[in-house]
Amino acid sequence: MDFELWWLLGIPVFFALGWIAARVDIHQLVSESRSLPRNYFKGLNFLLNEQHDKAIDAFIEVVKLDPESADMHFALGNLFRRRGETERAIRVHQNLLARPDLPLEQQGHAAYELGMDYLKAGLLDRAEEIFNSLIDTQYAAQARRALLEIYQREKEWPRAIEAAVGLQESGAGARQKEIAQFYCELAHDALVHMKPDEAMPLLEKALQTDRKSVRATILTGDVLLARGDVEGALTTWRRVEQQSVPHVALVAQRLMDGYTKVGRAQEGVNLLRSYLEEASSIDLIEVVFKAVIELDGVEAAKQLVSAELRRTPTLLGLDKLLEARMMDAPAAIWSELSMVKNLVHGYTQKLARYQCSHCGFKARQFYWHCPGCNKWETYPPRRTEELNVMN
Repeated sequence: MDFELWWLLGIPVFFALGWIAARVDIHQLVSESRSLPRNYFKGLNFLLNEQHDKAIDAFIEVVKLDPESADMHFALGNLFRRRGETERAIRVHQNLLARPDLPLEQQGHAAYELGMDYLKAGLLDRAEEIFNSLIDTQYAAQARRALLEIYQREKEWPRAIEAAVGLQESGAGARQKEIAQFYCELAHDALVHMKPDEAMPLLEKALQTDRKSVRATILTGDVLLARGDVEGALTTWRRVEQQSVPHVALVAQRLMDGYTKVGRAQEGVNLLRSYLEEASSIDLIEVVFKAVIELDGVEAAKQLVSAELRRTPTLLGLDKLLEARMMDAPAAIWSELSMVKNLVHGYTQKLARYQCSHCGFKARQFYWHCPGCNKWETYPPRRTEELNVMN
């Protein structure tokens, strides 16, 4: 009983101690919040409302009142960079780095932010120097990503491979697709300079890195063709179907030219027509259409385009059908067909574009590397109208 009585007497004491501790914490919190400049909260409010200009003005006032506040300098520098005022961002982060009392962790942060300023300003040499100095710090992953961007901008593909491999090995995500593309870039350069023997081992490395690399397969066929091995090139290009059927359109003309060169044009047409049944494409139709006209005549070409238009009704297909109709149209209706064809063709020029699936950048030609967002393999091998019909 005595034991239970003491516990009952202790409960109010513990309650009182807890109440006193809570009051102390609350007073401390209120005291700290009052010590923060009013412009700090104004700046945060402007940031939340996406009013970056006003947020910058507010934070500048805070920095004037408290020049030692590193966090305010970081916020201010990042706002300057976001607005494109890279010179002011650079000055802010340089001033931070120049402070002798800045803790080691914040020195790394300031160096990274300064490197990003240089990168945004296009001062790639300075940015590269800073990011290389951060490789052995807690900012190693961010530094490697930035270095990878720099090497891609400068088209330094061997160094880009090294940076991507470093990122992958550090556990920062898979990079096989990009690494394979970098090897393809080197191989393409070798082919352009008429050095197919240098290109082949690079493409082998690309396919070892990414067995599904359509570009590496296409370029391997190009190398074999440059060596005079047409049959080997045809065999290689046909492998694209196993990797990605829609990408067959990218090698259709190569295949048709190759089969024609070895005297088996009809075999080439039959192959491409079988691809059409699997994945209809206006680019593929274009190649088959021309080949059918040469081998089987205009009537066969009209039947081909009509069948494809019924299966996949698009203005691009209609444009091709009108072209076929005009080839043997009577003189009495030829001018009318020509007028309709010109109207349809003019409109289809806006639709006959490839579109990046990441940023939406449209282009007349197919890209492996998007000029808009710099992402790799984000262009579907189909025109925008075809994608809309499929969706």
